[in-house]
Amino acid sequence: MQSIGKNVLRAILLGACAMFGVSACSQDTAFDERTLLAANKLAAAKKAPTAKAPYGQDPSEYVLTFAEEFDRFNPDLWNDHIWYEKPNPTRNFTVENGVLKIWPQRDASGKFFNRTIDTDGKFEQRYGYFEMEAKLPRGKGTWPAFWLFAHPENRRPEIDIMEAYPGGVDPWGFVDADGVARPRAYGSTVWYDEGAQAGTRQYDTGKDLSARFHKYAVKWEPHQQSFYFDGKLVHTVKAQMNDAMYLMLDLWFGSSSGDPDETTPQGKSNSFEVNYVRAWRFKGAGN
Repeated sequence: MQSIGKNVLRAILLGACAMFGVSACSQDTAFDERTLLAANKLAAAKKAPTAKAPYGQDPSEYVLTFAEEFDRFNPDLWNDHIWYEKPNPTRNFTVENGVLKIWPQRDASGKFFNRTIDTDGKFEQRYGYFEMEAKLPRGKGTWPAFWLFAHPENRRPEIDIMEAYPGGVDPWGFVDADGVARPRAYGSTVWYDEGAQAGTRQYDTGKDLSARFHKYAVKWEPHQQSFYFDGKLVHTVKAQMNDAMYLMLDLWFGSSSGDPDETTPQGKSNSFEVNYVRAWRFKGAGN
């Protein structure tokens, strides 16, 4: 700052005053400590990030622990495959304009393949509030999901926040005028272990979930898991879940969505688009 001439500094300050509408500024600005302090405060206010509060929740009850806004794909935070598989070399995901995109694609063998993006070994948490804002893909066979998972020894505890099956029978999805399956409902499920389900619900949103972004979330307490759609409570499971879990985003194929076929749109224009993923812990509690 000391190397900047007074005329340049004056221009910066006057520009800041004009931007923020500070009436006390004038062409006779005095560059004393008070003026410089005011300028620093203006600059800090401009750069201050928007508060990231859990949607529909009391923000005073939470502390933000994880905020992925997808400015880029960060390999220090995300893996591009699940731990028991090797990553498919065919590229079907990217980060673009602040959004993670994963799309249906055939690989070199001609088959649709699963893609998993997760924080296994890089971020995990026990309890709290977990939220994603996303737009879902279209097409028979597509199976997008947002979930919490762990694989300690031989156990597989799991909290499925959102699993959608566009190709499934109504109300999972519907077929549009072009013959393409679109998602309308999604499932939320809690698993004590593989094959040991604690509770599940198929929630019919009544909306085309591929048409716009929606918020999917879970409030995970030691003895209860509450699921939310756009801030509305839609399902509660009373189960004791005590393992720390990591975050998972994926686009798989099959299950209730059926097998993908020639009607399943391929390419980036039909992506599972994730605007953000965030996590909070309860205030006064550790991870």
